[in-house]
Amino acid sequence: MEFKKYQHVERIGTSEVDGILNGEVYIFPKIDGTNSSVWIDNFGIIQCGSRNRKLTLENDNAGFCNFVNSQDTIIRCLKENQKLRLYGEWLVPHTIKTYTDNAWRKFYVFDVMFEYDKGEEEYIPYNEYIKILEKYNIDYIPLLGKIENPTYDSICDFVDKNSFLIKSGMGNGEGVVVKNYNYKNKWGNIVWAKVVSSEFKNGNTNKSANKQLKNTLEICIELEIINKYVTLALCEKVKAKIIEEKGDWSSKYIPMLLNRVFYDLINEDCWHFIKEFKHPNVDFKRLMSMCYSEVRNKLNL
Repeated sequence: MEFKKYQHVERIGTSEVDGILNGEVYIFPKIDGTNSSVWIDNFGIIQCGSRNRKLTLENDNAGFCNFVNSQDTIIRCLKENQKLRLYGEWLVPHTIKTYTDNAWRKFYVFDVMFEYDKGEEEYIPYNEYIKILEKYNIDYIPLLGKIENPTYDSICDFVDKNSFLIKSGMGNGEGVVVKNYNYKNKWGNIVWAKVVSSEFKNGNTNKSANKQLKNTLEICIELEIINKYVTLALCEKVKAKIIEEKGDWSSKYIPMLLNRVFYDLINEDCWHFIKEFKHPNVDFKRLMSMCYSEVRNKLNL
């Protein structure tokens, strides 16, 4: 096995996940850590990855590789099941700081892949992989609910039920992830969907205000894109990742923060706003300038 980047989880309601609610749907808590993976290579050596790269003990990501190499349960599981790849969240501080004290610096598996002899891989359904994980006492993200043909509103009801690992009385988690193990999108890809709590609440809060604003003046398309996609959650998450990399925060990192938020906007959401606004004419120089201003306003920089 080689490193394989985990798929992007799409916002529910976008064209990439059209039809995902048709059939048996599984809803899971979304937790705010760093995306990580573990597998065993062809030489029998345990390997670790972050979202974008293979890790080593010398070039680690928030100590994840060092953690895995101290975990007999994970090592034994993969040694005895060499066709499995574990994807999960390495829970280190990012935006949400309200997790219980004993929840931190643990690996919570949220997907397990099986590799066939020809190198093809497929996800193992939740009901099957938890049997393997429980056998080896490996932490995993539990199921919030399973529904047949749910509505969007019924999925959103679970957002306020996500208290997984959160301290009592300290609110809810980051949101929910929606999976349909029998689903492929119109392009033949297996994709999961998500509802992020801050975006969900902001969307409901600002809906009438935005509608009124649109009725009173013409809003440029760049502003509409910024209002929808450059959320406080995104700004805080990018800043937290920089703090994790650098060890602290300094005003000298503001240009890096601004550029990274704009990069994420283009890299992750460009296709979405092209589809949503029906192939608009976007002035990307103006969009970048508005993005920078929005980040500064949201984080009081």
